[in-house]
Amino acid sequence: MTTEHAVNAPNPSEYIVHHLTHLNSIGEKQSSVVDWSVVNCDTLFFSLGLGLLTVFVLWLAARKATSGVPGRFQAAVEILVEMVANQAKGVIHSAESRRFVAPLALTVFLWIFFMNAMDLLPVDGLPMLWQAATGDSHAYLRVVPTADLSATLGMSIGVLVLCVFYNIKIKGAKGWTHELFTAPFGSHPVLWPINLLMQFIEFAAKTISHGMRLFGNMYAGELVFMLIALMGGAWALSATGVMLAVLHVLAGLAWAIFHILIITLQAFIFMMLTLVYIGQAHEGH
Repeated sequence: MTTEHAVNAPNPSEYIVHHLTHLNSIGEKQSSVVDWSVVNCDTLFFSLGLGLLTVFVLWLAARKATSGVPGRFQAAVEILVEMVANQAKGVIHSAESRRFVAPLALTVFLWIFFMNAMDLLPVDGLPMLWQAATGDSHAYLRVVPTADLSATLGMSIGVLVLCVFYNIKIKGAKGWTHELFTAPFGSHPVLWPINLLMQFIEFAAKTISHGMRLFGNMYAGELVFMLIALMGGAWALSATGVMLAVLHVLAGLAWAIFHILIITLQAFIFMMLTLVYIGQAHEGH
């Protein structure tokens, strides 16, 4: 039995590749409208589902809010709201803009936190359930949306769109166009192309680094969990199986505890950079 399992079991490389492959189809019949082969369906499903969960949590907190002594849930949400509001107030000085940006930052923080937290689930948990549901032993499923570069860059591009919107809203189309051509080196016509190029480079660098930072950290964390899972899966095939099983549990527990800090910190950093970039759109060079 053990020998047969060892022969059929994937090697470490195959295991990692399988778990790093996205679900790119939703059935045998492909839609004539959408080419699902280029869509990471698992990222789309989990990000939208966790987005709805974020909205539900915030709605539930608002619905259960009372003027009396708050419960633990309300107190936790109030602390979070106050923290985000204080950060927004320190970065964005327009009270009118904060009415939209502060709730947006709160939503972004919770949404990314929930997506990051999917990394704490057992590596093979949901994929095995998905394989059982589909009847396909080779079915793919990645459950951490923020470990997908397309998702994190999509969010950072959304922040870029907001920056452009507030640049135009605060400075006017004419004022922002003037800034694009005259900052940072001056208003001499010879410098206009250089200024415009520098502005585009700045926007591109901020957008790419914004998405890449979150992706890189979550991708690395996901990979570490996979390596720890490999340690646990190898215990039955090794003479030191008991030791590997114990190390698997201890390493998984230690990394999960440390990873709670990472997923929270990365959500906070993405939220803060969102506030900073939108705040910069309110300021002139």
